Amino acid sequence: MIKKIIGVSGLVLSLLVAGSALAATGTTTTTTSASTAASVAAKITCVGSAVNAREASIDAAVTTHGQAVQSAYTARATALQAAYANTTGASVRAAVKTAWSTFRSSVKSAKDAWVKSRTAAWSTFRTAAKACKGTADVSDSTNASAEVSGQ
Repeated sequence: MIKKIIGVSGLVLSLLVAGSALAATGTTTTTTSASTAASVAAKITCVGSAVNAREASIDAAVTTHGQAVQSAYTARATALQAAYANTTGASVRAAVKTAWSTFRSSVKSAKDAWVKSRTAAWSTFRTAAKACKGTADVSDSTNASAEVSGQ
């Protein structure tokens, strides 16, 4: 009989301990769930800020690239106009060659500056996004290949 009482008491005690453990787990889960949601929101905001900085940098680089290319075309037009104001074939040929050489060099410099700026913007973004500890589903890095590559 004592064995039955001890067995039943042990069972009741076990159920009480298990019940309180389950109750504690339920409370922890709710708290953890709320803090996890806040953490995810903070990571999304962080990645969003990194994306905004990247896009502002790329926008400035595109503007600079466009202006440099436009300047190269304007300078080429002016140089070619001056070349065809010459009176001999040799002087026209030399001036045209110089105009086009200068143009190619200017466009190449504009492209190189664009590529360097674009690469730096994406590199800075990747570093910032990694520091945010965001998951891949909140980043748009997989779309980097859609970026304009320049001339």
